[in-house]
Amino acid sequence: MTGQQAQQTIHASGEWRDAVSGATREILDPADATPFAVVAEGDEKDTDLAVAAAHRAFDGGQGEWPRTPVAERAALLRRVADLLVRDREKLGLLESRDAGKTVEEGRVDIDCVADAFRYFADLVAAEGPGRVVDAGSADIHSVVVHEPVGVCALITPWNYPLLQASWKIAPALAAGNTFVVKPSEITPLTTVALIELLVEAGLPAGVANIVTGPGHSVGARLAEHPDVDLVSFTGGLVSGTKVAQAAAPGVKKVALELGGKNPNVVFADACATDEAFDTAVDQALNAAFIHSGQVCSAGARLIIEESVRDRFVAELALRAQKIRLGRGDVDGVECGPLVSEQQRAKVEEYVASALEEGAVLRSGGKRPEPSPERPENGYFYEPTLLDHCHREMRVVREEVFGPVLTVETFRTEDEAVALANDTEYGLAGAVWTADAGRARRVAGRLRHGTVWINDFHPYLPQAEWGGFGKSGVGRELGPAGLAEYRETKHVYQNLAPKPVRWFAG
Repeated sequence: MTGQQAQQTIHASGEWRDAVSGATREILDPADATPFAVVAEGDEKDTDLAVAAAHRAFDGGQGEWPRTPVAERAALLRRVADLLVRDREKLGLLESRDAGKTVEEGRVDIDCVADAFRYFADLVAAEGPGRVVDAGSADIHSVVVHEPVGVCALITPWNYPLLQASWKIAPALAAGNTFVVKPSEITPLTTVALIELLVEAGLPAGVANIVTGPGHSVGARLAEHPDVDLVSFTGGLVSGTKVAQAAAPGVKKVALELGGKNPNVVFADACATDEAFDTAVDQALNAAFIHSGQVCSAGARLIIEESVRDRFVAELALRAQKIRLGRGDVDGVECGPLVSEQQRAKVEEYVASALEEGAVLRSGGKRPEPSPERPENGYFYEPTLLDHCHREMRVVREEVFGPVLTVETFRTEDEAVALANDTEYGLAGAVWTADAGRARRVAGRLRHGTVWINDFHPYLPQAEWGGFGKSGVGRELGPAGLAEYRETKHVYQNLAPKPVRWFAG
């Protein structure tokens, strides 16, 4: 036990609360498996209280936020961005300890969160009053306007707790909605901190609500609740399917981001010089192993032209073995632990099945030796490179969500495209080539929501993020991300009404 008093991490109607049941949960540091915080463990009753608060704040007697002028909503979002910058070091360290990533990764996440709040503030502030529709008569004023959806249920994952929350909270607030957010039960702390910053920035009571607790109770209740108008979920395919099923009877708006199995396609001409080869190898490592591979857009499938395969794989293996594993707050550490013992066991099972199915282990494939920066009880796993993989292997088909990179080869452009598209997911992918025509051609044929050319992982707040296939429905970021949190209304005004005389009388 931590010996710490449980935090009041449930926020509803402007008040911080314990769980109705009094239940709590210990939050473990994945670097050494020791508890370092205790949070409230909410359930359906806490969820109902939070939804009721959000409902009152939207269209009850307290419903001032939807009617707040756009300029004031934008100003609040900018204040939140400033507070995030102020607390960058504290939040970056908390994100590192909560999720296991390095402190530097945590700092970068906070920068991106601030960028998201500023982007949506600028986007709504620049909008006009609506789109005028020509009705063919001077006596008719017709305009299409956008209005908030209502109460939004925002369910976020454990790998990028604050970043993924910001992608939902910032546009939801910009559009004038109220919300209840449910962070992952194992990484809730920075989302709790964000709610505190929203309150500090002056957000009215009841607009922002949070319930910390498990998906089977809090998440399930949010998805089915009759007073929830929209559900936005980021997580795994199985849980996302359940969310969609629970939301369907209420015909709610649903946005789902359900992960990917992302190809990184490398043509031989991208490795024609030593510098180009070095860059492609370095980016393949970055694509697969940043945050220990716990990234929905991770380039977990290397699809490489046969003529350069041996040299490329040999260099990848050499560099993967040199990646420094350890606590995220230790200088020089490049990869932290996996988020939990359960997640590490899942990765180990995938690697074992791949070896049984004929894959060749080139690096990693085991737990590292303990060291002062890598405690024995931490959930560490070595960056793993599996060669001679093929589509029938589970490790190639299914999302591992760990530091595992598989290698497939091709000889022709058509074969490369076929391999890259041979997945039930379609979130992201990349193509590496020195041929500009080929780059555009292959990018156009890839069935993935984001395609990088000669790069991997960057995203822009201005660009929509989403996927094809079982990677989900809906979009985050960009104008489409804002549109997810709005309804469209057509207002038709007859300035000189006259009787129509359709009926006798």
